[in-house]
Amino acid sequence: MLIRAGYDLVFAAYAPTQMITMLSVRPSRLVDLKTPHRIVNDRGLELVDSHDAYGNICTRFLLQPGMTRLSCDFIIADSGDVDRQSPAAHQHDIDALPADALTFLAGSRYCETDLLSGVAWGMFGHIPSGWQRVQAIVDFVHNHLTYGYCYARSTRTAWEAYQERVGVCRDFAHLAVALCRCMNIPARYCSGYLGDIGVDPVDVAMDFHAWFEVYLGGEWHSFDARHRVPRIGRILMACGRDAADTALTTAFGPVQLVGFKVHTDEIESALDRGEDRMAA
Repeated sequence: MLIRAGYDLVFAAYAPTQMITMLSVRPSRLVDLKTPHRIVNDRGLELVDSHDAYGNICTRFLLQPGMTRLSCDFIIADSGDVDRQSPAAHQHDIDALPADALTFLAGSRYCETDLLSGVAWGMFGHIPSGWQRVQAIVDFVHNHLTYGYCYARSTRTAWEAYQERVGVCRDFAHLAVALCRCMNIPARYCSGYLGDIGVDPVDVAMDFHAWFEVYLGGEWHSFDARHRVPRIGRILMACGRDAADTALTTAFGPVQLVGFKVHTDEIESALDRGEDRMAA
């Protein structure tokens, strides 16, 4: 299947201000692109790409005073399958984990493993390790938190989400990540696109989405505590320890986001429409 995705963001700056964004697809998905993935702006700003410590693509530029529009529109191929399910995937002993997975066992800015360790072992210590334990954590977080845009708060941590029992997708992901790490399961926070593909559409504006991945059976697997059920069409943009590592935009000065649109839709290919490409 083919997915058309992208965004249109408008920023207001009051002085020349450096900004770093993570608005590109993850390098592992570049091979799936069917059209170029280019971030464009309406001010002629020079955009410079680099990679961070987690392999994410970061784009740096200098905002000028006034309004600046950043936009992107691309088509990407997807298998059309739901998130891969591997119930037999086992949990590794810590001494058998690869070095780059160890980072995702430790507490971080939004995932306080020290505060949640007792809670986690009390609730999930009796559940068989591996996939079954992760699914139990996902089910708990999904039922424990009430979702709503009205509950959004950029400073809310996993511990606070656990106590307040409300949040948006990033809070669901943070709490699940923290609980997994407490159980010695490497877990990393993910951000990207997830459209209403294969499910009933939701009557709210499209947004970027947060989910998480765990390392089981020698591979990273996607889980989503917000939606709980496997979904179609995830397009990964960035991953890290938590939202602090995957911020969509980081401005080094006063900048206001005044326009925000995201689109993610399944589209038909020429073959789906029965067109003969050679006929042209």
